[in-house]
Amino acid sequence: MDLSAKLSELGLTLPAAPAPAANYVPYVISGNQLFISGQISNGPDGLICGKLGADMATEDGAKAAQSCALALLAQANAAVEGDFSKVKRLVKLVGFVNSTAEFTEQPKVVNGASDLMVEVMGDMGRHARSAVSAASLPLGVAVEIEAIFELA
Repeated sequence: MDLSAKLSELGLTLPAAPAPAANYVPYVISGNQLFISGQISNGPDGLICGKLGADMATEDGAKAAQSCALALLAQANAAVEGDFSKVKRLVKLVGFVNSTAEFTEQPKVVNGASDLMVEVMGDMGRHARSAVSAASLPLGVAVEIEAIFELA
């Protein structure tokens, strides 16, 4: 699969794989599994910050989650040294949504990432998932998502 071509077809571009912000690595390969550290919502204009249920709408949260998915794909692509055909499937996403205690649409927010993965990867992008609320996320970002991929 040509990841860049597929993203281009969707009007998207693969960002550079973000560098870790603290004492951790961006990904770990263990056996045939690729574990990718949480990627925070970040766009062309910088960090996508906000709190769902307070100052950010669900649709904007879903766009923030989409930015996380692009960063996850960038990390996966880096892990396989640009040969995305080595990625067999997406196994799981874990999404954290910066939201108020009353906000209950975390799944709709994380759908921004899930939908993108399926658009890009087809059936290989269908995955197990968790979508949970957090009282706060690093640097005030709206969403953070981690992933597990299976490698061929």
